Amino acid sequence: MMFRKLYWVTEQVDSLANSRVTGVYTSIPELIRHGLCWSDNGHVLRLTLTKLDSDKDPFGTWCEPDFSGLGERLKEFIETDEFSREHCQMLEEALETRTAVAA
Repeated sequence: MMFRKLYWVTEQVDSLANSRVTGVYTSIPELIRHGLCWSDNGHVLRLTLTKLDSDKDPFGTWCEPDFSGLGERLKEFIETDEFSREHCQMLEEALETRTAVAA
């Protein structure tokens, strides 16, 4: 497995695009268990995937309600063995569930 420590950052974003970081996670199971449970009316969840100690742009940023492009982007990390296919599937399902509950 390639070493490239990745962080998932969760934020709550209001209608004026003000955001507040609500967590930083180093694994998909941890993100699902702790990072997706926070919810507040009037705010949307934004996920950012970024590299540890890097001044480069994040690998991606996705927002509710559809987290568009997340599944496609994660394929690269499955190919490099940084994330397992099962964990990525778990994340996509958890986000779908979260979106369905919010609707």
